[in-house]
Amino acid sequence: MDISAIAQLLQPYIQLDESRLPSISKYIDLLLKWNARINLTAIREPEEIVQRHFGESFFAAKHMLSEGTIENAIDLGSGAGFPGVPFAMLAPETQVTLIESNHKKAAFLRELIFVLGLKNVNVFDDRGEKYSHKADLVTMRAVESFSKALPLAIQLTKPEGRLALMIGSAQIDEAVKLGEKVAWKEPQQVPGGDSRVLFVGTKLVIVE
Repeated sequence: MDISAIAQLLQPYIQLDESRLPSISKYIDLLLKWNARINLTAIREPEEIVQRHFGESFFAAKHMLSEGTIENAIDLGSGAGFPGVPFAMLAPETQVTLIESNHKKAAFLRELIFVLGLKNVNVFDDRGEKYSHKADLVTMRAVESFSKALPLAIQLTKPEGRLALMIGSAQIDEAVKLGEKVAWKEPQQVPGGDSRVLFVGTKLVIVE
């Protein structure tokens, strides 16, 4: 995809320097190639991929990084790599772990990391319950079984670490109910005109 078109489509979400745009074009090419064989995304049009997947992911990454550097992050249920890979592209100083239990999707993620030359990303191709480390930031977007995934995301977050959920506004109440150990901020409306929000919280330190 033409990099000038990518830059224009991303404008409502983030202003990227031109050096990052070719990587996005490579990402889209590889995503569409793999998507013909395995179901990585229901979105097939490159323009919509840029807006929905990259735009939303970069919007979240920019917001989280505006509050300071992040040493390590986990993207739970990474799927096609959103928002974890765009986050890693924007923050090369952050070590990002993509947790994806589907082995075919994990294979895509490994090839993607190789093609993009990302040195700060690794893939854990098993269930999140088996991952033994915790992170300063845990991200989650479009996961199956939200009610099971969110408690796991909280578990994977360090005390005083942050969670960044990319969800529909209708899921906010459920997130608050499930995340009693999290101090949630006001949801941020994601550009694009629909009901998607970035919902960020800090994991509380529980003294027993």
